[in-house]
Amino acid sequence: MSRSGQGPKQRVKTAKGRKIGSTRWLERQLNDPYVRKARAEGYRSRAAYKLLELDEKYGLLKGVKGVVDLGIAPGGWSQVVRRRSPVARVAGIDLLPTDPIDGVAILQMDFMDDEAPEKLRAALGLPEADLVMSDMAANTVGHPQTDHLRTMALVEAGMLFATEVLRPGGAYVAKVLAGGADHNLVAELKRHFSTVKHAKPPASRKDSSEWYVIAQGFKGRATEE
Repeated sequence: MSRSGQGPKQRVKTAKGRKIGSTRWLERQLNDPYVRKARAEGYRSRAAYKLLELDEKYGLLKGVKGVVDLGIAPGGWSQVVRRRSPVARVAGIDLLPTDPIDGVAILQMDFMDDEAPEKLRAALGLPEADLVMSDMAANTVGHPQTDHLRTMALVEAGMLFATEVLRPGGAYVAKVLAGGADHNLVAELKRHFSTVKHAKPPASRKDSSEWYVIAQGFKGRATEE
């Protein structure tokens, strides 16, 4: 994204009681072109542009009628889906509260809850989904290996859900950390999907460790003997 025409960089004075880290975060928000663009275009978060950029490259939202949004809060990704595919039905889930979005059924609960998958399918109201997307990330503890394992567990759980709900040809996109999905998970994804790629959209901050895994062309569920 071009940074031209943004005006002088804004600085935030360190307020009494405010930590330096918080001041830096505020400065980054004020000077982030994606944050300003999101406000101007009515998106709830800059993360909306990550999905928009992934969609431009991989056509994730082309013709979708049913979408599941894992880790929906604050709702930017579902907003993108509804704007690009107004007829699409969307079901989202998050531990955090999410303000209502037209055409989106929102569940406030833990995706790892045993009842979550069935409730999501019921909320979607369709026999199958075209896309399962996940912007979930585990709460970090500051230990890279532990943080990676916790996030990969969410990615794997999302993948298993996707293989249960997607139509043949459907797609699964999920946030992973630096290095992408591990070899075992990639191998499992390739078992279920025709193509598996990693991408870091321009809207993802350069200093962020996040990447996304894009699995397309779901091969379908094996029929039981």
